[in-house]
Order: sequence, then structure tokens, then C-alpha cells
Amino acid sequence: MTASVLWILRVVLIVLVFTWLSRQVRKPGGLLGSRLVRAMNLTHAALTDWGLDQLAVGNTTAILDIGCGGGRTVHRLAALAPGGKVIGLDYSATCVAASRDFNAKEIEVGQVRIELGSVAALPFADSTFDIVTAVETHYYWPDLPANIREILRVLKPGGTCALIAETYRGGPLRLLYGIVMPLLGAAFLSDAEHCDLLTQAGFCEVKTHHVPGKNWICATGRRPL
Repeated sequence: MTASVLWILRVVLIVLVFTWLSRQVRKPGGLLGSRLVRAMNLTHAALTDWGLDQLAVGNTTAILDIGCGGGRTVHRLAALAPGGKVIGLDYSATCVAASRDFNAKEIEVGQVRIELGSVAALPFADSTFDIVTAVETHYYWPDLPANIREILRVLKPGGTCALIAETYRGGPLRLLYGIVMPLLGAAFLSDAEHCDLLTQAGFCEVKTHHVPGKNWICATGRRPL
């Protein structure tokens, strides 16, 4: 086998692996997808805890976590609101199964529900939740402006939306993420674009939070009273 053929085979293998990985991070599936979402519970833990610290979660808060993945965010929210209700939503059946497993005790007592569904058409009535969170997922959504308006719809007046991610355009690691995010087909928004996204959807008191030296962002907005 010639060197040129070997080079072509390597390139094809890299493309195939990257294509598989990009699909899995968007919508995990199968045995490997199940392992991936469980790994994400660990790799996203510090970011998630910091992002949730930016929110005022009360004992009886009603919360929706969109793109619940392996279920750790739902678990953390349930601990912060022991007298409330937490619903996790994901469009991956693999994520739904993993999240149900991770939150089995909370589901058994009726504090938590995990449902299959999409942010494009949230299966909930208007003004249902006090808080809606989305951790490491919003940059994959199919129609960000419409999806954010859908979140506004299901929030109660005065309720809070929080978009939490480890990357935004303009952060300390902007050169690295500037390559990775387009390759993944993910939206790569700046700080100002996050604010504009929430403001144009109808949110007020819009702000962003960051950690010095990290590329993290938590963009929040409130539904007007």
C-alpha cells in the first residue's frame, strides 16, 4: 500500500471519527452515547455548579432543564429546590434513559420528571416554570431566536432563563473555540450576541456572568411581570 493511499485512509478515518463525535455530542445514542453522557456529568460538573450559583433557586421553585443529558444538572437543581418540582427534557432517548437512572430516587418520590421532547416545541403550558436552564446545549439548537421565545412562553412572569456554556466568542480561549465550534456546526455567540438574543426574545434584566481566566458564560434574563 502506497504512502499516498495510507494518508488518504488516515484522513477518511479522522473525518469519520469527527463526524460520529459531532453527532454524538449533539444527540447521544447507543451504548457509546450512554457512556458519553455519563462522562459529561463529570466534565460539566464545575461549570454547572458555577452557573447555577448565579441563580436564586428557592425551596419550592418549579424548574425546567432543557438538554438534561446525563441528569446531573437536574439532580443538582432538585437538591437546591427540595420542595419544588424539576423537569428534565432531552430529545435523545439515550439521554432520557441516563437521566432517569441518575435521578431514580427523586423520580420515585415525585420531585423529578424526565421527558423526551424538543426545545423547538416545549410540551408545557404557558407560564409553568420559575426557572429554565440550559447547560452546554443552546449552541446546538435549530433556531435560537424562536427557541428562546419558546422558553419565554413557558416561564412565569418574573421567571428566569439561564444559558450556561463553557464557550463564547471573545473569551480567553477564543482562538481554539473559533476552530472547534464551526467544525461542530455550533453557534459561536459573543457576549453581546447572547444579550441581544435574550433581549430580542422579550427578556428584561439581561446580563452575562463570567469567571476570570475561563471561557465560561452564564447569560440570564427575566420574563417581564
